[in-house]
Amino acid sequence: MLPAGQIGQAPATPCCSESDDERKNVEEKSDVYIAALVGNEQVSEGTDIGDLPSYVSAFIEKEVGNDLKSFKKLDKLIEQMTEEIPKRIQSALKNAEESEQFLNQFLEQETHLFSSINSHLLTAQPWIEDLGAMINQIEEIERHLAYLKWISQIEELSDNIQQYLMTNNVPEAASTLVCMAELDIKLQESSCTHLLGFMRATVKFWHKILKDKLTSDFEEILAQLHWPFISPPQSQTVGLSRPASSPEIHSNLETLFCQLLKLQTSDELFTEPKQLSEKYSLPASSSIILPIQIMLTPLQKRFRYHFRGNRQTNVISKPEWYLAQVLLWIGNHTEFLDEKIQPILDKVGSSINARLEFSRGLMMLVLEKLAADIPCLLYDDNLFCHLVDEVLLFERELHSVHGYPGTFANCLHILSEETCFQRWLTVERKFALQKMDSTLSSEAAWISQYKDITDVDEMKVPDCAETFMTLLLVITDRYKNLPTASRKLQFLELQKDLVDDFRIRLTQVMKEETRASLGFRYCAILNAVNYISTVLADWADNVFFLQLQQAALEVFAENNTLSKLELGQLASMESSVFDNMINLLERLKHDMLTRQVDHVFREVKDAAKLYGKERWLSLPSQSEQAVMSLSSSACPLLLTLRDRLLQLEQQLCISLFKIFWQMLAEKLDIYIYQEIILANHFNEGGASQLQFDMTRNLFPLFSHYCKRPENYFKHVKEACIVLNLNIGSALLLKDVLQSASGQPPATAALNEVGIYKLAQHDVEILLNLRTNWPNTGK
Repeated sequence: MLPAGQIGQAPATPCCSESDDERKNVEEKSDVYIAALVGNEQVSEGTDIGDLPSYVSAFIEKEVGNDLKSFKKLDKLIEQMTEEIPKRIQSALKNAEESEQFLNQFLEQETHLFSSINSHLLTAQPWIEDLGAMINQIEEIERHLAYLKWISQIEELSDNIQQYLMTNNVPEAASTLVCMAELDIKLQESSCTHLLGFMRATVKFWHKILKDKLTSDFEEILAQLHWPFISPPQSQTVGLSRPASSPEIHSNLETLFCQLLKLQTSDELFTEPKQLSEKYSLPASSSIILPIQIMLTPLQKRFRYHFRGNRQTNVISKPEWYLAQVLLWIGNHTEFLDEKIQPILDKVGSSINARLEFSRGLMMLVLEKLAADIPCLLYDDNLFCHLVDEVLLFERELHSVHGYPGTFANCLHILSEETCFQRWLTVERKFALQKMDSTLSSEAAWISQYKDITDVDEMKVPDCAETFMTLLLVITDRYKNLPTASRKLQFLELQKDLVDDFRIRLTQVMKEETRASLGFRYCAILNAVNYISTVLADWADNVFFLQLQQAALEVFAENNTLSKLELGQLASMESSVFDNMINLLERLKHDMLTRQVDHVFREVKDAAKLYGKERWLSLPSQSEQAVMSLSSSACPLLLTLRDRLLQLEQQLCISLFKIFWQMLAEKLDIYIYQEIILANHFNEGGASQLQFDMTRNLFPLFSHYCKRPENYFKHVKEACIVLNLNIGSALLLKDVLQSASGQPPATAALNEVGIYKLAQHDVEILLNLRTNWPNTGK
């Protein structure tokens, strides 16, 4: 292939000489040929413009090659290619020429417009500068005018308040102050600091005058009503129903209360509510309304007088004193607040509850006191525990009796502070462990408190287990009203740890009693394990613990502490927060029951040795005996079994004993079938005696616990059926089994005689154990 730059040129070493005219002619024709190629649709579609020289070179090399004589073909090729130029290419070229003409026209217009615009801008520039300066001046004047209007408006409102006060029109003065305070709030985003300062100073000036005047008048009215009510409600009749002046006093009370309520907006501008440290995470709350603040003032003074400083009533070991006092005050004033103050609030359209607002104000005193006292007793376990107990009792009465909402700031927010809360958990754990120790070491630890009351003592719960679960229940009651789910979950983990600790202690005591697995204490431990597991399973369906499960699910999902399967089980309620504990307790229960069953089974096996050696081949048939009687060798077996069943029925709770006798029956069924029946051969009398011993003596031992005990001895029951079939039926069954091995007819034949449990092979073995076959001569 020729290089791109050498298209149309002669090779460096031509095969034959040629004249300059010929070479020039070739070059011209090559140019035409290239043009033809450019116009060819196939080339334009399949070849990039940059690759066109290479394409042409390749084409020439293919058509001409190194033989210069082949150049004679060029005329024909060029002529042929020129004819193939598509008409649409020609049309496109025409359109391109027209577009070029339009573009030139637009360029000329653009040049003219650009020149005109520049000329106009140069002419207008002085006007723009003058107009901009004038606009700036106008805006500046407008700002000044707006500033003066604000000042004028403030002064006008101030003058109005002054005139209203001069005419003793306090309601209008208060209303005007509300307008001024609202203007102050609107101006807060302004950058005019002097205007803001002037507005705030004016509002503050009139607010203080009005507040002082209204407060003085309001306190005077309250004094006439003998406020505050320190004595119980029974002695408040004087304050509630003064014969002559009562209507007038209450009218004035309503007037002043409403006027003070109007000052709330301006009061919040200057009075920041007292807030405890952020570490207590108190819920956001609005300020106590002004008239209630004034009503609280004398009680706040009394509280601080008695429960701060060196007063004898301020004893750190007696938190119940100030807690009880606050509850007493709330109770003493409830009737007045509900009957006299609440109607006023309702009348003005306020959504505030007077009693709760009053209680909220008193609660702040309690929270401040708690926050101050807790650091002083944090490391004295007894004092701290006493404080927590009293606070929880206080909270319970506050919520249940006085309807204080859990969403308001309360004492549990103070106890939830990190340092205090961790100490609370530590103290709870310490005292719970001490309680567990004392309970397990007491003489009555394994005795049921209700042993003499049958209806109550179904679970046969020992005292230690009931005391422990009561302890857990009390802990739940103590933490269930905590404000955050994370704190509740920490207490839940404490409860789980305590359950695990108690399980370990029960296991240790159980190991000491292993040799006496049927003894009273061993059974009591088993009852305790069963009771705890049952109660935890019931708690898992409780709404409170279901809510905790949802909270735990969110925490586990965030921390990736559980597998997707475990998270799915929690989310679908297939598992519960107590599942791990319940599984461990159930495993312990199963191990202990298994040990008891094994113990009784060993005794029964020892007692059954003689029975297994009975002369089953030579016993008289039923027709040869007047009356069938129990085999004498079976007596030790049945007596041992009866005694142990009665013993464990008395010592185990109903659910445990049911599991026990069913497990024992299963083992006994297999044992008699394999070690006694399959180990012997039976004549007619032996088979009858075996069936009599089983159906009339063994099975009835279990009839006290179920309606059809034979269903728990299916191997023995069906073996007796096979051994006692009459000769004809036995022969027929044997033939069917031999001729239809593993086929449906065999199963149908077995079912027809009452065989459902035993396999065909087992039935064949049993048939071979019979010795009373007729002599067929075979």
